[in-house]
Order: sequence, then C-alpha cells, then structure tokens
Amino acid sequence: MIIKRTIHEAGHIRKFLVVVDETEECDRAVTYAALRASATGGAVVMMVSVEPEHFNHWLGVKEIMLAEAHEAAQERLAQFKERVEEIVVVPTECVVREGPVAEQITALIEEDEDIGILVLAAAVGAKEGPGPLVSSISSQSGKPFPLPVTIVPGDLSDEDIRAIC
Repeated sequence: MIIKRTIHEAGHIRKFLVVVDETEECDRAVTYAALRASATGGAVVMMVSVEPEHFNHWLGVKEIMLAEAHEAAQERLAQFKERVEEIVVVPTECVVREGPVAEQITALIEEDEDIGILVLAAAVGAKEGPGPLVSSISSQSGKPFPLPVTIVPGDLSDEDIRAIC
C-alpha cells in the first residue's frame, strides 16, 4: 500500500527517517541523512524502538527494565542529535517507540506523511548478510515497503558521504 506523502505541499518538508541502534554503522546513516536533509531543505527524524518482549520478567522488574531502556534510548538519541548539530543545521526530531523495530518503522511512516526516505546503514563485508534491520525491512511478509530505502555502506568516511550528498 502506497501512503500519500505531503512533502511537496505548502508547509511540509521531506524528512529522512533514521533508525538509531547500537551498531557502528548507525553513525554513517545519521551522517548521510543529515547531509541529504541539509542539501534538500529537509529534516531528520531519528527513531529508537524499545522492544518490551525482551523484558519477560516479573511485572515490577519488567517495568524498571523498560524505563531504563527508554532512558538509554533517549540518551542515544541525544548523542546523535548532537552529532547532527556538529555536521549541519537541520530540523531534527527524536522518537522513542515500543515494539518490534520493523513494525514501528512502518507505523511511524504511516503516521508522519512528511517522511519520504528511510536511511539505513549496513556493515560492509558482513558474512551474515546486510544485518537484521535491513533484512527485516526487505522481508515484510511480501508487503511492498511504502517508500524508498537508502542503504549507506558502513565503511564510508564523512568525506565520502559529503561527496555524494
């Protein structure tokens, strides 16, 4: 299902969605998204998805672990927001969601009609494939993905990324 985008309507701008995680190459996706947003007059949306099913403990412990995961997600987003601000000046949004990451990406895209591109990064030369996030997006039960996906090679330098943005 194609979702109507509003990026060309008055008062709207194209947003580049980046999923922030613990991988080394995540910084490459954030850098690319920030530079592309700057070059095109867009914005960056950074999302972290906390997966509550990873905390299958007694209720009190689960709630504490979930709160700690939200706090860690906010800290990670704050670090990457600072990184974006070091590179360029673009509007930047930080979003924490709960649930499986592929589902939360799709849900956020459905909710925000200004998101026009999903930016991911993949480790280069990884024997196990492009990584779980890229794999989960590309195999969404045969459903077409609602917008373009840019996959940034994880070994590109800042200079390499600047040269192509």
